[in-house]
Formats: sequence, C-alpha cells, structure tokens
Amino acid sequence: MTLSNIYNLYKTLEEESILLSFKGVFTSDLLTSILQIMESKLSYLEESPKIKRKVFNVLVECLQNLYHHIDTGEIIQDGNHMADGRSALLMIARVNGSFYIRTGNYIYNDVSVELERRLNKINSLEKEDLKLYYQEVLGDGLRSDKGTAGLGMIDIARKSGNKLEYQFLDVGVNYRFFCLNVKID
Repeated sequence: MTLSNIYNLYKTLEEESILLSFKGVFTSDLLTSILQIMESKLSYLEESPKIKRKVFNVLVECLQNLYHHIDTGEIIQDGNHMADGRSALLMIARVNGSFYIRTGNYIYNDVSVELERRLNKINSLEKEDLKLYYQEVLGDGLRSDKGTAGLGMIDIARKSGNKLEYQFLDVGVNYRFFCLNVKID
C-alpha cells in the first residue's frame, strides 16, 4: 500500500461515517476489546440508553456469529489473491442518527444456501411473527454441529427492528463471501 493510499482509506472511512473497522481473525479477546471500544464510543456520542442497548445487543450477536460461524481455516483463492478463510470484516457506522453494523466473512457454498433460506424467512416475517418463530426455533431444541440453535440472525432482526440486508458473493469454487448490513435506529 502506498502512503497516499493510507490517506485515501482514511477519507473513505470518514465519508462512510465509520466509527470502527476491523479486518482479521476474531478471537474472544478481540470481541471483548471491540465491545469495550463501542461502549466508550456510544458514551462519547451521548446516545440514549435505548439506542446504546440496541446497538450493543446487535453487536454482540454479530460478533458471536463471526466468532462461532467462520467455516474454514483454509486459504481461499479469491480472485487474484489468497485469503485466510478465518478472516472476517466488521464495520460500525453512524449515518443520520442510525447505526449500521456491517460484517463480511467466507462461508461454504452449501452452508450459504441454508443461511439464505433462513434469512429470507426472517425477512418475510413481521415483528409478532418473528417473536413466534424465535420461540419455535428455541423450542425445537435442535443444535448445529457448532453447538448453536440458529437463533442469532432471528435475534439480530428482532433487536434491530429492521429487515436484514445481505448478499452472498461468489469468490471461488467452494466459497461465497457473506455480507450483512444491519440498521439500528
């Protein structure tokens, strides 16, 4: 990266109103640090307790998804460069009084199909139906091979109060890059 690119990156982060950005491998220590940083930033911004709670709760769910659901430790051929499959992206922005939590991570193609199905279902539900769906999934007692019940995305939609914006980008033979944008207002 040239030195002028550092400035260009800074300007881009400013233009996009990015409060926090991280790209790399998410560890439990890093999750704790990110939560502490955002708690401090939210206090500095003098947000209402209700908004602070919503942002914090959604952020916790998003971080847990990144920590628990990174599918691969493999090196992935992504276009002309190699990428660490454990690496992920987190950005938090504040635009016109709304917060946006944006994440991105590599995911196996076959896993992405089921995730996309679940996200479509979540986005098709209204607030009360989403609550019932949450209780239904919680009640069925099924756990993934990673020990989770699949409640994270439902919880994110419920706590944010908004539909989940997402996209899957094809990046290789076996992988897609999952992009998630959650609006909190």
